[in-house]
Amino acid sequence: MPPFVLIGLIAVLLWSLISHRFERWGIAGPAMLLVLGAAATVWNLDAFGVSLDSPVTEKVVEVVLSVLLFADATEVRGGIFGGEGKVTARLVLIALPLSLLLTAILCGWLVPESFAVIGVIACVIMPTDFAPATRLLRSRLLPERVRAILNVESGYNDGLVSPIFGMALPIAVIIEPLVREYLRTGKDTFTLDEQDVGHNGEKFVEAFLNAVPATLVAIVIGVALGGLVGLAMRAARDRGVADAGGARFVMVLLPLIAYGIATIPALEANGFVAAFVAGLIYRVARTGGMAERVIPHEELLLVEEVGTLTANFVWFMLGGATLLVFTVSFDVRIVLLALLALTLLRLGPVYLSLMGSSVPRGDRVRIGLLGPRGTATIVFGLLAYNALPDDAGDLVLTAMVTTVVGSILLHGVLAPLVLRRLAPEGDDAAKARVPSPGH
Repeated sequence: MPPFVLIGLIAVLLWSLISHRFERWGIAGPAMLLVLGAAATVWNLDAFGVSLDSPVTEKVVEVVLSVLLFADATEVRGGIFGGEGKVTARLVLIALPLSLLLTAILCGWLVPESFAVIGVIACVIMPTDFAPATRLLRSRLLPERVRAILNVESGYNDGLVSPIFGMALPIAVIIEPLVREYLRTGKDTFTLDEQDVGHNGEKFVEAFLNAVPATLVAIVIGVALGGLVGLAMRAARDRGVADAGGARFVMVLLPLIAYGIATIPALEANGFVAAFVAGLIYRVARTGGMAERVIPHEELLLVEEVGTLTANFVWFMLGGATLLVFTVSFDVRIVLLALLALTLLRLGPVYLSLMGSSVPRGDRVRIGLLGPRGTATIVFGLLAYNALPDDAGDLVLTAMVTTVVGSILLHGVLAPLVLRRLAPEGDDAAKARVPSPGH
C-alpha cells in the first residue's frame, strides 16, 4: 500500500474518533480533513505529487465517484426528478449545460493556453455538492422548498456531467500536444510532423465517436442492473425473503458491479454513468407502489456511510493537492475563473432557466448563489490530473483546488454568517440552526 494512502486512512480514522465534538462546534469534516491532508504531506510534497499522479490513486477515486454517484441518485425523493420535477429538470437540463458552456468560453478567453482542456475544466468546476456547506441545507432562513430543490439538484448534476467529462477528457489528452506545439512555435512556424497530426486527428475522431456509444452502453447497463435488482429487492422485502441488512449490502455492491461491468475491456463503457443510472433506476423500481417514493432509511444507511467514508479520504487528498498548488504555482486568472464560476456563471443560467416557473425571483437568486463545490469536483479534477500531460494537468488541478477552497470560504464560512445577520431580530431559533464557524 502506498504510504500516502496509509496516512490518509489513519487521518480519516482519527477524524472519525473526534468528529462529533468538532462538528458540534461548527467545524465541518471537509475543512478539517483538508487541513490534515496538508499537514500530512508538507514534509514531502514531491512524493505526494508522485502518489497523486499514479494508477492506484486513479482507481481509488474512480471507485469513490461511482459509489457517490449511486448514493446521490438513490437518496432523491419522488419520481425521476424528485418532488420538484419541473424545476429540477430546468436546472439540470438548461442551467447546467449553459453554465458549462459559459465557463468553457470564459476559460478559453482568460487562459488561452488552456484551449485543449476548457471542456475538462468546465466539467471539473461546475458540479455542485453540499459536503462543504451542509449547514445551508439545515438553515431555517432558507425556505424549505429552496433547500429541497438544492438537495435534489446537487444529487443529479454530477451524474449528468460525468458523460460530458468522459468525452472531454480523452479528446483533451489527444489534442493537448498539438495545441502546446502550436503555442510554442507560433502560427507562422508551426511545423509539427504531418504524420503526427494525422495520427492525432484519427485518434480525436475515434475518441469522439466512441464517447456516445460508451455512454449509451453504460445507460443500458445501468437500466438493466438497477431495474432488475430494484424489482428483485422490492419483491424480496415484500415477501420477507430479504431484511434491511441484506438491502444495505445490495446497495453498496450494486454501484461497484455496475462500474465493473461497464469498464470490462469488451465493453469499455462509462462506468460512472452506469453507476449513476443504476442508482436512479434502482430507486424507481424499489419504491414502485409506495405511497412515498423514497427508499427506507434503514436500507440507505450503509451506502450513505460508505459514501461519507470514501468522501472523507478524497477531502484528505485535497489538502495535499492544495498545498502542492499554492506552493508551486499561483495564477490570478484561475482565481478569477473560480470566483466567477462560483457566482455569476451559475447565478445567470439558474435565473434564466427558472424564468416563467413557479419559483419566485428571490428564490431563484438564492438557488443560483448557493451552489457549493465539493467531492465531485475533487474527483473529476484528480482524474484529469492523472490523465493529462504535465502542464495541462497542473492547470486543471489548480482550477479544481482554487474552486473548492473558494467554495469552502464562500459557502461554508461566509454564507452562514450572512444568513445569521439577515435573521430578523429575536429569531433566535433560526440563528441557532445556522451556527457561526467555530461555535
